[in-house]
Amino acid sequence: MRQLMFAAASALLLAGCTTPQDRAARMQADMDRIIVEYGPACARLGYQPQSDPWRNCVLQLSTKDDITRYGHPTRVYGGFGRSHWGGGGLWGPYW
Repeated sequence: MRQLMFAAASALLLAGCTTPQDRAARMQADMDRIIVEYGPACARLGYQPQSDPWRNCVLQLSTKDDITRYGHPTRVYGGFGRSHWGGGGLWGPYW
């Protein structure tokens, strides 16, 4: 019985693992979604599609939307104290 439970737990743990190829495919799918969502807006702003400035615009709009939707990005050191990036943490305003 103990071996059966160990085998079942091992199978569940291995099923949760992803390969680097799986992670790369998931990241590519996320990037494709971002391009479809923000690409037309950057083209309307005057950026040549598929150029480096256009890609930068797509990433900036996506990041801006994420910050608006989910709040301010987290601090590198957990948000304690002030930093030279203008943070406040526990002793001042956040932004």
